[in-house]
Amino acid sequence: METPVGQNLRELASGKLVYDEPAPHVARLRINNPDKRGALDHEILDTIAEETPKIEARCLVITGTGSVFSAGYDIGGLPEDRFAEEAEKLVAHPFAEAIAAIGDFPYPTIGALNGHTIGGGLELALSTDIRICAEGAKLGMPPAKLGLVYSHHGLDKFLQTIGPARTRELFFTAENISADRALKWGLVNYVVQSESVLADAVVMAERIATNAPLSLTGNKRVIDTLLKHAPLEPEIEHELIELRRTCFLSEDFHEGVSAFSEKRSPEWRGR
Repeated sequence: METPVGQNLRELASGKLVYDEPAPHVARLRINNPDKRGALDHEILDTIAEETPKIEARCLVITGTGSVFSAGYDIGGLPEDRFAEEAEKLVAHPFAEAIAAIGDFPYPTIGALNGHTIGGGLELALSTDIRICAEGAKLGMPPAKLGLVYSHHGLDKFLQTIGPARTRELFFTAENISADRALKWGLVNYVVQSESVLADAVVMAERIATNAPLSLTGNKRVIDTLLKHAPLEPEIEHELIELRRTCFLSEDFHEGVSAFSEKRSPEWRGR
């Protein structure tokens, strides 16, 4: 699937992230890491965190390349001697900053899901305000197949979007769902033919960008504020953070990632 090039093209993150402006007052960030199925690495995540606040546009489109939006974190090839440390750095710190940058973008954002959207890629997509999805795409959250306890901030996004029952199913089964099912669940707003995803996203972004800037930013701020839960008690949040931290030290997380990289079934040990 070709991505039409807009104005002011810039290659970022060693070419793994591409910025352009496909329509007036519309900016677009495209994940361009096809050799790793759109995997999100430190450089991509850091660049999203650094560049997004600098973007001056009334709508931001985030999309991928080819038949995959993003397969999630780039967890392959982590060094054995620093496995837990490097895994935590990759999955926690830069990803949280990238997600925050997208969520804090003052104008509406659109996720143009041109293909499969998995794991961290799905959370990244869920951080956009509106999602347009290719009809053949699969969406899923595989932490249970990797021995990973997911971020409570990330899980909260799913709870707010699709509710507790569907969040449990998505995370407990770790099975991918179809674009049509994602539409019924409310994970995406539209399902369209794969060849029209990018064009449809730009058309919608252009329509949004023609609206009053103060209305766009003001309504987005009110909606986001209303959706926020009361802050967690410090003790509870500390427990959740510690729970997640310990998973990086577990044998099962190590086994899950190793099995994923080696394309075999994992052997869980429960520790």
